[in-house]
Amino acid sequence: MARRDLSGAVDFTVLERMTGGVDVITEEILGLFVQQAAIWSPLLDVREDGWRDAAHTLRGAAAGIGAEEVATACALAEAVDKADAPPMLERARTALEAALADVAAYRHELMLRGLKG
Repeated sequence: MARRDLSGAVDFTVLERMTGGVDVITEEILGLFVQQAAIWSPLLDVREDGWRDAAHTLRGAAAGIGAEEVATACALAEAVDKADAPPMLERARTALEAALADVAAYRHELMLRGLKG
C-alpha cells in the first residue's frame, strides 16, 4: 500500500495544516484515529446503547484528519431518531472503512519516508 492507493476518502491537507507537515505528529494523530475507530465503530449500530455517542466521537475524530464523508455521515446519524438511524450508520461505517484504507496507505507512505531519512 502506498500513497498511490489513496481514494480521496481523507483530505490529508487538513491534517498536514494542523501538524505543520511534521511526520511524527501526523503519524501519532493517525494512530489515534485508528484506535478511536477500533473502539467506537462497533457501536455504530442502533442495537448498541452508545450508538449516538459513537457517531459523535467519530464525527470529531474524522473532521480532525480531513475525513469529511465520515464526519458528515456521523453528524447525520447523530441527528436523526433511532428509527431513521440504521441507513445513516451504515453510510458512516462504509465511509469509515474507506477512510481507514486511506489512512493505512498514508501511514505506509510516512513509514517509507522515515526509512529514506
